[in-house]
Amino acid sequence: MPEPLLEFIGQFSISSELIRLLLSTLVLLVAMLVLRAIGARLIRRSVESTELRRKWLVQSRNGLLLLTLLGLFMIWGEELRTLALSVVAIAVAFVVATKELILCVTGGLLKTGARSFDIGDRIQIKDFRGDVIDQNLLVTTILEVGPGKLTHQRTGRMIVLPNALFVSEPVINESFTHDYVLHVFTVPFMRKDHWREAQQQLLESAQKHCAPYLENVRRHMNRVASQRGLEVPTVEPRVSLQFPEPDEVHLVVRVPAKAAQRSYIEQSILAEVFEAQDYLAAAKPSN
Repeated sequence: MPEPLLEFIGQFSISSELIRLLLSTLVLLVAMLVLRAIGARLIRRSVESTELRRKWLVQSRNGLLLLTLLGLFMIWGEELRTLALSVVAIAVAFVVATKELILCVTGGLLKTGARSFDIGDRIQIKDFRGDVIDQNLLVTTILEVGPGKLTHQRTGRMIVLPNALFVSEPVINESFTHDYVLHVFTVPFMRKDHWREAQQQLLESAQKHCAPYLENVRRHMNRVASQRGLEVPTVEPRVSLQFPEPDEVHLVVRVPAKAAQRSYIEQSILAEVFEAQDYLAAAKPSN
């Protein structure tokens, strides 16, 4: 044998413990093969029924296989236990090191499976709010809308959200109905102000601005309700009252609007209503 090959083989040393385990395994396998051969011969000689003979042969084979596995486990038990502990330690270290990455992948699968939103939808999660422009298995990218939760104009900033947020935080989809939405904004007054006149003017202005596309909104909402199995919402503009404090009254205006024109409709209504007067108690209401 060439000398380089001998040197290469000589680099590998086998411990006496490993040799003992290999010899024990070999003895066990040989013993089980001998027992199987002897048992099969005895069964063929002593059992006359073909069906019973086949049954005993199968049962004896399975019994010897079980004994072989048990013997191998007893021989290699300590090494298998050490290997299992090593594998568990590696797995735990891997999970700890990649925890955030695993949460991102889980969140990506969760939002995809739940169909929480699509590209172009306006969403809010925690303090982040904006229009979705990109999403993948790890992150979701939005164009920020704000400032605050009541403003509907883009700030020009892009936010990259890790999908881990979708595992533990609720997500609000403001574009659930897609093309048309029901937009709500609040106008606060004091109880002593002329809020009744403002309520009437807000309603009239909302009806005027929404009239050109009100029928389209109604058909769209009927279609969405039919697809989703929901009750058809009322789309006519309305102004509701809220009393957060004893001396305050809030006029809550709800109008149908195109998804991309929520801010435009809101500002148009407010500009028209408050162009002539502000309806404060010190001011004289218009006739």
